[in-house]
Amino acid sequence: MRKNTHPTTFRNAILLLVIFSLSIHTGFGQNRPAFTSEALKTMHVRNIGPGAMSGRITAIAVDPTHPEVIYAGAASGGVWRSKSAGTAWEPIFDKAPTQGIGSIAINPRNPDEIWVGTGEGNPRNSQNFGAGIFKTINGGKDWVCMGLQNTRTIHRMVLHRDNPEVVFAASLGSAYGPTEDRGVFKSSDGGKTWKKVLYVNDLTGCADLVADPQNPNKLYAALWEYRRWPWFFKSGGKGSGLYVSYDAGETWEKRTEKDGLPEGDLGRIGLAVAKSNPDIVYALVEAKENALYKSTDGGKKWQKMADKGQGDRPFYYSEIYVDPKNENRVYSIFTFISKSEDGGKSFATWAGWTIHPDHHAFWISPANPNYIINGNDGGLNITLDGGKTW
Repeated sequence: MRKNTHPTTFRNAILLLVIFSLSIHTGFGQNRPAFTSEALKTMHVRNIGPGAMSGRITAIAVDPTHPEVIYAGAASGGVWRSKSAGTAWEPIFDKAPTQGIGSIAINPRNPDEIWVGTGEGNPRNSQNFGAGIFKTINGGKDWVCMGLQNTRTIHRMVLHRDNPEVVFAASLGSAYGPTEDRGVFKSSDGGKTWKKVLYVNDLTGCADLVADPQNPNKLYAALWEYRRWPWFFKSGGKGSGLYVSYDAGETWEKRTEKDGLPEGDLGRIGLAVAKSNPDIVYALVEAKENALYKSTDGGKKWQKMADKGQGDRPFYYSEIYVDPKNENRVYSIFTFISKSEDGGKSFATWAGWTIHPDHHAFWISPANPNYIINGNDGGLNITLDGGKTW
């Protein structure tokens, strides 16, 4: 039978241990040289690149005329540029009032014109808010705020292919309370003024916005009702839904369960249009049963595809991408990256622990689909052989 230690003896032992520890600590401090401000004079603060929490990559854009020029946006690390296909990087957004990045868009007619939507679009408890939309016309040397400072989060930006004055911004708004600075905004004068063209309620923002690659006036928008508290997160509600516009955002049509989408309240939705066949549209839908949905008629009717292997934790992920040359090859990025070769019917893990998990940004070269850039919680990864090596 085990013998119990007397309480008084135990307390005395603990007291002696604490006194002994304090005496050692005090002696330690007496032998250590005093710290003075003189020691800081030889130290120079420098930015060492994406890493830790600020290195969570949230946006990727590549110069369409010079694919070795890459732009990467970080959750709270600003915008970085590489002119050497990712070998070396330099920060180009350090003077901006925020370093939280949600989206990057490059003018295809003028690659020196770059738009940045600030505020991370993944509303976990460490989300970093933004301060509006910024634009440079000299490749990142100088930036000008183009407005929408109160939106807090610009998760997508779409530049009209044929009209450089038309710009769209998808705002998620604040995660922590109601605000009317949400939805889809449109500028018809190059960002000087903005008009809200799609809005549902003060808890519903725009989680995704994509344009038809052959018809820039046709847009798909995913609205998401959500709310975060310091201790809780609610995803989904009556405000969530999938919308289509045929007139550059002036009017919108909602798609519902009558069109093949799931019944009940929806959550976050990720969207992708196949460049090789724009009639093929994919929607990664958070619902009572999360699943991938597919349209083969340009977004009019939808059919449920895979409900396994296509993702998890929609509030933090929910991104879907299509191979620009193969409408049946689909990538879903989440904790891992899964790939479908049969048009979304089934998915298999494509990138597991070979690279850092928790993926948020993805770019596939339109000229060479084996060249892929991936952004995740650990930084940025590049493959030139379709994922065999990174």
